[in-house]
Amino acid sequence: MPELPEVETVRAGLAPALTNSVVESIEIHEARSLKRHLAGPQDFVQTLVGARILAVVRRGKFLWMPLALAGDTNPAESSLALVGHLGMSGQMLLRLAGTEPDKLNRVTMTVSSNGEPLEFRFIDQRIFGSLAIDRLTNTADGGPGGFQAEFGPVDSPAGSPWWLNLIPETASHISRDALDPQFDLKAFIARLSRKQTGIKRAILDQQLVSGVGNIYADEALWATKLHYDQTASSLSSAKVRELFANVVEILSAAVAQGGTSFDEQYKNVNGESGYFAVSLNAYGQTGLPCNRCGSQIKRDQWANRGSHFCPRCQKLKA
Repeated sequence: MPELPEVETVRAGLAPALTNSVVESIEIHEARSLKRHLAGPQDFVQTLVGARILAVVRRGKFLWMPLALAGDTNPAESSLALVGHLGMSGQMLLRLAGTEPDKLNRVTMTVSSNGEPLEFRFIDQRIFGSLAIDRLTNTADGGPGGFQAEFGPVDSPAGSPWWLNLIPETASHISRDALDPQFDLKAFIARLSRKQTGIKRAILDQQLVSGVGNIYADEALWATKLHYDQTASSLSSAKVRELFANVVEILSAAVAQGGTSFDEQYKNVNGESGYFAVSLNAYGQTGLPCNRCGSQIKRDQWANRGSHFCPRCQKLKA
């Protein structure tokens, strides 16, 4: 499943082309990709056509695009956004109008970008991802809803766009992510101290820290020399800070390399793969020597997935 680095790579690719573009037309090739838009495909099309996309914003694995609807002189009053989630296999591609079709294209949105027609194509093999129009609501802490790079500082200076401190209702339950400057590390440490679950399960909890999935959890735990099933409450504050620092470092490095691609299911907006897979130390390295001690990396079945770890470096402590 695409995690924060992959979604941020997509956001960064979409933003220059889609910000201030106008939606000209929409083709729905697979209505199931709109399953979270409860008003149905017809409403989805009618609402979006003529709308201006104001930005592309991300929190964790969620992307959204604040909208100014056609003829709406006060978009802050309607406070709507196009929300996208990649699910297991979603892709958001940008193509020149008339480019040959992409396989498994579920939705095509044609926009006018800098006076030129451009196609946003939502590709999804398993149809676990989705597009929907959702209402924006205030963030719980009053800070920015998510990350965007085009509108300056994130501390809500005077004159900030109306949508800056808002978040889609469907994403409002998730925590800030580890790369968010306003992530509350002290609160995170306090909440972990009360968790009797394994540390990997805890950092995969999107209500504790968003954006971390199986790949980067395994990598961060390897870097911190922690067993995936070590009880979260057993960790010292210093160890949690070390783990969090490793999460930030690994996510940042993965963003710089365009995310992780193992197959055709994750691509950036140009249809290109990410290259962080060549930097992995644990995930997908089963049977290979640990880059730290030389022991063979092991994979355990865990929560209908797998956990990759070094049995020597990452021993489970009583």
